[in-house]
Amino acid sequence: MGERQVAIEDIEAAERLLGIAQTARERAQMAGNLGGQIEAAVARRKVALANSAPMALRFDPRLPTTPMPAPQGPLRFSAADPGPLPDDDADIAFAPLPRLSAWIASGTLSSRRLTELYLARIEALDPMLKCWARVTPGRALAEAEAADRLLEQGVVLGPLHGIPYGLKDLFDTRGVTTGWGAEPFRDRIPDTDATIVHKLRAAGAVLLGKTSVGALAYNDIWYGGQTRNPWNLNEGSNGSSAGSAAATAAGLCGFAIGTETLGSITSPSQRCGTTGLRPTFGRVSRAGGMALCWSLDKVGPICRGVEDTAMVLSVLNGGDLADRGSIDAAFHFDAGAGIAGMRLGYLPEAFGEGATGVDHAALAAARRLGIEVVEVALPDLPYGALMNTLYAEAAAAFEELTLSGADDSLTWQDDVAWPNTFRKARFLSAVDHVQLDRLRYQVMLALDGLFDRVDALIGPFSTGPMLVASNFTGHPCLHLRAGFEDLPTRGGAALEAGNLSSGAAGRTGRRFTVPQGVSLWGRLFQEGPLLNLGMALERELGVAARRPGFPG
Repeated sequence: MGERQVAIEDIEAAERLLGIAQTARERAQMAGNLGGQIEAAVARRKVALANSAPMALRFDPRLPTTPMPAPQGPLRFSAADPGPLPDDDADIAFAPLPRLSAWIASGTLSSRRLTELYLARIEALDPMLKCWARVTPGRALAEAEAADRLLEQGVVLGPLHGIPYGLKDLFDTRGVTTGWGAEPFRDRIPDTDATIVHKLRAAGAVLLGKTSVGALAYNDIWYGGQTRNPWNLNEGSNGSSAGSAAATAAGLCGFAIGTETLGSITSPSQRCGTTGLRPTFGRVSRAGGMALCWSLDKVGPICRGVEDTAMVLSVLNGGDLADRGSIDAAFHFDAGAGIAGMRLGYLPEAFGEGATGVDHAALAAARRLGIEVVEVALPDLPYGALMNTLYAEAAAAFEELTLSGADDSLTWQDDVAWPNTFRKARFLSAVDHVQLDRLRYQVMLALDGLFDRVDALIGPFSTGPMLVASNFTGHPCLHLRAGFEDLPTRGGAALEAGNLSSGAAGRTGRRFTVPQGVSLWGRLFQEGPLLNLGMALERELGVAARRPGFPG
C-alpha cells in the first residue's frame, strides 16, 4: 500500500490554521512526502497510553543557581492554649487546625465526635452545595476510632492526628469511586491509594470522602451538578478544586486537598474565601492522582487559615519515586518566626485600573507590617502564549476522549470547555511547542530575577501575568482572604490566553457580601517564610474568622 497522498489545497488550508505562509513551490515539494509524517502519527495513536503513563521529559523548576532548603530542626506550630471546647458545634466545626489539633491531642475532643459532627453537617448542607462526590462515613468513623485508640495509648502521630478532611476526587482511593468529575469515569474504582492518601493516613488524618471536582480538573461543573459558593448559593465555587474550597468554607471538614494546574487552588479560594497554598512544583507527590498536565500539575491544601496550610504541607511534603516530577526538598516552618527584614514587592499595574478597595486595603495592611514594600517590574514577554503548552498536554492526557468521541458525554460543552479545547489543540504545532518550552525558560529567568530583588510578591488573584507565569515556573503561591465586597452573582471560570477569568460580576440584580482574597508569591521551596508573612498579614487584616451566612 502506497504512502498517503496530500493535496496542495490541504497544505494551504493547514497554513491558515497555523498562522504561517509558504510558497507554491514549497507546498508542491511537501505534498510528495508529507504522507510518511502522517502515517507515523497514526501509528503512534494505535498505542494505548493510560492517564498514569508519564512523559519521558520532566519539568524541573530549578535553575542552576537555585538554592535548596536545608533541614533546620523540628517544625514548630502554635502552642498557645486553644481555650475551652465551645458548646456550639458550629464553633467547633469552623475552628482552625491548631485549635482542633490541640483539643484532640489533649483529649478534650475525640476524633469520633469531630468526625460525626462533620458528617452531620455534610448530610444537612451538601444537598445545597454539591461539594461532595462521595462520602465514606463507615471508613471515616473507623479511622476516627483508630485515632482515638492511639491517643488513649499516648500516641500522637502529628498535628493532623484525628482531623477529618476532604480529598479532591482526582486521587485514587482503594475501593472507593474516583470519577474525576467526568461522565466517562464516574464508575471508576481504583484498587490502590494515591501516595498522599497513604501519607495522610499515616499522620492520623481521617478521610471523610471525596470532594467534587470540575470535570477533568476544570471549572466547577461535574456529573453531580455545579458546586456552589457557600457565600452565594446562586453561583458556582469556581476552579476545579471547587468541592474542596466549598466544603472547607462551609465548615464541612477540617481541611481539604486541592490541585492546581492554572488556578484550581487559588481561584476557588478567591471565590469561597478559603486559604489555599499552591506549593513549589514537585514538592508534593502526584502519584495516584489524575494527570492533566505533567509539567504543571501541583497538589496543595485548602484551609481556613494560613498556619493550617503549613500543618497540612508538613505531612504532604516529600519526594516520591512514583512521580517523575517529584523533588525531595526539606520543609521548615516555625510559627513564631518573625518577618523583620523581609522585602515585599508589588507590580504597580496590579493596583491600578480595575483594582478593588480590598486590593488596596491588602497592600496598605502589608505596609503596616513594618517591612519594606517596593515596586517591581517583569520583562515584557508574551506570558499568555505559554497557555498553548497547557492545552497540548491536557489534550494529550485525554486524547482517547477526543478521538473516540466520548468527549460528547461531558456536561459542559461551551466553546471554552475541554471538548472544544482538546479538539483545537490537535492543530498546535510541535515546532511551536518546542519554542514555547524555550520561552518558558526565559520566564523562569524573569521570575528568578524578580525574586532576587524581593522575598515575596503581593497582588490580587489576577495580578498581571503572575497566575500564568508562576504556574509555569513552579513558584509557590499563598492565597488568603483579604476582605469582602457586595457583588451580584458571577459566572464561572474560563481559561483565556494568558489569564483565568473567574466570571465577571453581573450588573443587575441582588448583591451578595462575598469574600475577596490576595495572593502572595514566594521563592522556590521557600514556603516557610511565605507562610510567616501570610500569618502576619492575616492577623493585620482581621477578616479570617467570618463565616458564610447560609443555613448552618
